Order: sequence, then structure tokens, then C-alpha cells
Amino acid sequence: MAIAASPLNTQNTPGPLPGDSYVQSFARGLEVIRSFSAQSPRQTLSEVAARSGLSRAGARRILLTLQTLGYADSDGKHFSLTARILDLGFAYLSSMPIWSLAEPVMEDLVEQVRESCSAAVLDGTDIVYVLRVSTHKIMSITLGVGSRLPAYCTSMGRVLLAALPEEQAMACLEASLPETLTRHTVTDLDALRQKLAQTRKQGWCLVNQELEEGLVSMAAPIHDRAGRTVAALNISGQANRTSAKMMQDSMLQPLLQAAQTISRLLAVQNKG
Repeated sequence: MAIAASPLNTQNTPGPLPGDSYVQSFARGLEVIRSFSAQSPRQTLSEVAARSGLSRAGARRILLTLQTLGYADSDGKHFSLTARILDLGFAYLSSMPIWSLAEPVMEDLVEQVRESCSAAVLDGTDIVYVLRVSTHKIMSITLGVGSRLPAYCTSMGRVLLAALPEEQAMACLEASLPETLTRHTVTDLDALRQKLAQTRKQGWCLVNQELEEGLVSMAAPIHDRAGRTVAALNISGQANRTSAKMMQDSMLQPLLQAAQTISRLLAVQNKG
């Protein structure tokens, strides 16, 4: 079973309840934006309303506002997002110096191991890709900045979950509702708890074909100056070209060194 990676799927992320500090109209606007995805790039008004849980009138007002501001377009029947929507994501990336520091280190790692390299952060039950340096297309889905994948069955996800207090990590796993994506996917919560404990102990994680058949990945944490895990770095490849054992034997040390280099650069940047 292949899983779709969507830059706009945040339905597993718990949200605040309405209150004095909660702007409901703004939240509804975000729901309309999130209703668009790789699977639904163009939608009718009715489809947007259904996906966002709004009335047709409410969805229409938000869509017309987005269109007026240049974030959406319409051919009269279907609505779609425009490239300007990327400004919202790039505002996050440009405000975080870690990613400009990490990219050349990741490029050097890719040159060394000849496999793709990515960085991600945890958001709810998902990981979100914030940087990626590819060598070959290794998955049936297309990954890029903003793509989301479930944390429970990915190497970066387990590294990030392992950095959380155990109670919080287990709550996240339970909320993920783990499903069997391949014959290798671990879905039992006790087994996943043991996987996180192992990751926490050894300081890295290898996932062998749990997200997609034939995909092997290995991840290490990126720490800030205080030693907190703020992101994860991984390398990934095809099992028929790079087995799990081969990846661990020949690529673990370069991966750990790259993660440590980025962590040191981040510490210096924050100190300055």
C-alpha cells in the first residue's frame, strides 16, 4: 500500500478550542487552504466546503478573499491555489537559519554516500519535509519541501518521537492510528515503544521498507544549542541497490557526522 504525501494534510494535528484568543474566521481560512492537496489541486465550491467543513457561503467568502489577495485562482467553476501561497511556507523557512546552514552539509553528504538526503520536523503525528537533496527518484510518491508523512513508520519520525517524553510520544503514536502500509510496517504500539526506546538509546534509527516496499532510510537527530532535538536528518535509498545492512555499515557514520556538523553550526548561529 502506497501512502500519499501531501503538503497540506494537517488533520491529525490537534487545534485549540474557540475562545477570546481564537480567531475563528482565520482558522476557517486555513481549513480552506488545507483542503487543497496533490490529490485535489482543483476543486469546486461544493468540494471545498465539504473538505473544510464549512457552508457553501462561508467557503465562497474565503475563496473569493484568497482570490482577491492572489493566493487562489478560478476558471469560473474550479478553484486552485496559486504560487503565491508558497510565500507562507517560505516565510517559515527563511526565518529559520538552520536550513540555510544545513543545505551545503546535506549536499556534501549526498556526494559522499550517493543517496538522497532530507531534513524534517515533527508536526502533530506527521513529519514535514523542510529540505531535500535528491539523487534519484526512490519512491512512488513525489517528496518536496512541505510534504508530510506519518511519523510512526519513518526513520525521521521515530528520531523525532524518541526525543519527546515517553508519555507524549506514545500519545502521538496512538493518535496516528498506525496502519499496515507494507508487509514490514510495525503497527503494534508496544513494538513501536520498543523501537523508540532503541532509537533513543543508540541515537539514530533505520527503517527498512515500512513506509513503502523497497525503501530503506536511516535518520539522526539535529540538536540546538541546548541539546534539544529540533529536526531530523536522513538518507534514503532503494533496498535492491542499498540493503539495510549496507546502509548501516557504510553510511551511518557519514550521516551522524553530518547531523553533528549541522548541530554545531546551529549552536554557533544561536550563540551569535
